[in-house]
Amino acid sequence: MKINIKLSIVVSFLLLFVFFSCRKEETILIDRTQDPGLKANSTVADLMNRTSFNDGSKDNIIDRASCFSIKLPVTVIANGTTIVVETANDYEVIESIFDDSSSDVDTIEIIFPVTLIFSDFTEVTVNSQSELESYIDDDCNSGIDDDIECLDFQYPITASVFNTSNELLNTIAISNDSEMHDFIEDLNDDVIVNINFPITITLFNGDDLVINNLNELETAINNAKDQCDEDDDNDFDDDDNTDMDAQGFSDLLTSCPWKVDELKVNEQEFENLKNTVLTFNADGTVSAELNSSTSSGTWTIITNDGLRLQLTMDTLTEFNNTWRLSKIEAEDDGKDKVELRKGEDELKIIKNCS
Repeated sequence: MKINIKLSIVVSFLLLFVFFSCRKEETILIDRTQDPGLKANSTVADLMNRTSFNDGSKDNIIDRASCFSIKLPVTVIANGTTIVVETANDYEVIESIFDDSSSDVDTIEIIFPVTLIFSDFTEVTVNSQSELESYIDDDCNSGIDDDIECLDFQYPITASVFNTSNELLNTIAISNDSEMHDFIEDLNDDVIVNINFPITITLFNGDDLVINNLNELETAINNAKDQCDEDDDNDFDDDDNTDMDAQGFSDLLTSCPWKVDELKVNEQEFENLKNTVLTFNADGTVSAELNSSTSSGTWTIITNDGLRLQLTMDTLTEFNNTWRLSKIEAEDDGKDKVELRKGEDELKIIKNCS
């Protein structure tokens, strides 16, 4: 009886051992026979890495260097005006100050120390203009610009990573370009990586594109990477779309009413005037309507130093200014958006055709 019990225990143990051994081997075989996925040093991995690089050209109006950006916030003095640059939108404030006059010499002074962020997201602190210029000479004058700026990943992106050395399977979440860069750099021959598709990328024109596999991703990046102006030069006005004459600007303003999207004067934002509807009439009069209240005034276009819109309202005097045409662009819904500036003051209006 004892022999039978012992025999049963031994047989059961052997069966369990065989079962789990086969189970483990089956799991490993499944993982190892999957699509190899994203491989280190592959073409698509290189394209993904270049797409995730830090864009150093976005602040060229400050540092005139595309191989790194200056970490925000940073304080600068533009044509004698002190500006604390806290977001990318503040670059346009500097541009507006530079554009206020075409006859002066534009100057900018950086208040040091500042931190430089290179394309691989490494950081270094510099303490003077001469030190900054040495980094420009050493790192930015090669003429090689590897980053791809014509599309962006929409995060988060998740990936399954199987390590063939220790047979561990992990799922990781990638939340931003810096993490994507580190993820690509850490690829090696010991891991099998599968991106969890679909993912979405945003193209330079604002369109979203859904990607279902690595082949589609490689094709999409290759198709888009040379299709936009990466703005790696120091021509700060070349993306403003303001190449029109006074008649064209007048025709644009009188074509439809315009809704106020933003009004900021003397560092004060007038949220209460947002959604005011401005109607520019061909006879030089303008009306402003908000919450059933109407104000009237006059408008004219001045051309002696670029295109400027002179607004004079009877009651809503917050609008009164000689606004310089800064930018014309299309919103996601196709409506024209006009940005007007005077130094640090800004007025943004959106076409509001009925």
